[in-house]
Amino acid sequence: MISRLKDKYRQEVVPALMEKFKYDNIMEVPKLEKIILNMGIGEARENPKTLESAVSELALISGQKPVVTKAKKSVSNFKIREGMSVGCKVTLRGKQMYHFLDKFISVSLPRVRDFRGVSDKSFDGRGNYAYGVKEQLIFPEIEYDKVDKVRGLDIIIVTTAQTDEEAKEFLQLMGMPFKK
Repeated sequence: MISRLKDKYRQEVVPALMEKFKYDNIMEVPKLEKIILNMGIGEARENPKTLESAVSELALISGQKPVVTKAKKSVSNFKIREGMSVGCKVTLRGKQMYHFLDKFISVSLPRVRDFRGVSDKSFDGRGNYAYGVKEQLIFPEIEYDKVDKVRGLDIIIVTTAQTDEEAKEFLQLMGMPFKK
């Protein structure tokens, strides 16, 4: 079964980008490469249970088992030793990536309080987009009653676009609601 967003990409987005940027080859058209979800849990050093709940919530959100990230260096100001668990991350590709992006754009973003669109200043210069979510409660899989603490997460959308302008146009055509 093909996802709704991938079908939209093939039918609408590719022809529109080919026309706007005058690509010679269809392989030059930007496409999604991967989506990375990252959740940093600073309080995991005192309470290991918070890490377990964050991992289970990220697994519910992404539909894939997260990898627990470890500290690369010791930082005395944050009381972190090298090798301590400090967060979790998931890299989505293929069907799961398109499914997550579709759910994020059409269901989760409208649930953000006072939402007026995402910022267009979060591009990195190479066609990738980063967005920070303040609460994991915007995702429909998370049950409000079972949440022990409100946590945020970072969502990085990696595209094959060469410039930020191409990436913004690509994401806009995919349905990403940018601020006017």
